[in-house]
Amino acid sequence: MSTLRRVVLCIPAWLLPSLATAAASCTVTATGPVFGIYNPLSATANFSNGQVTVTCTLIGGGTTTVSLVSSYSSGASGNFATRSMRSGVNTLNYNLYYDAAYSLIRGDGTGGSQTGSATLALSAGTPTRTATGVIYGRIPAGQDVAAGNYADTITVTITY
Repeated sequence: MSTLRRVVLCIPAWLLPSLATAAASCTVTATGPVFGIYNPLSATANFSNGQVTVTCTLIGGGTTTVSLVSSYSSGASGNFATRSMRSGVNTLNYNLYYDAAYSLIRGDGTGGSQTGSATLALSAGTPTRTATGVIYGRIPAGQDVAAGNYADTITVTITY
């Protein structure tokens, strides 16, 4: 005679890992500094500010904390110590900073540059939050450059 046995496995819920997670979606917008006219005869540097904004939105329920890290490319110059805008073969040196004292260079954490960070707490009550930062731009005085339209392209990367 064969006997059929059933085994019931009971595991308290507090022993199981949580299967519910909260997720977020983030978007970034950035506006670079617009320096205007540079006068090579002026003894004063040119200054202009831009802005980077990251907006994160909670997807689904729950709560989550989003840790943002921002990094910036070096542009045409290939280094962070001195970025350069180009007009044909001519260059005009400049840089981008985190602070109004122009001492913390925006970059990827190499070559004397810094990355940026922000933390956003998202919940059902505040499902969308925004972090905004000023991009401080400076062109040093005393550069003997040809007339032209100078530009550079910087890529902003936000990791979360």
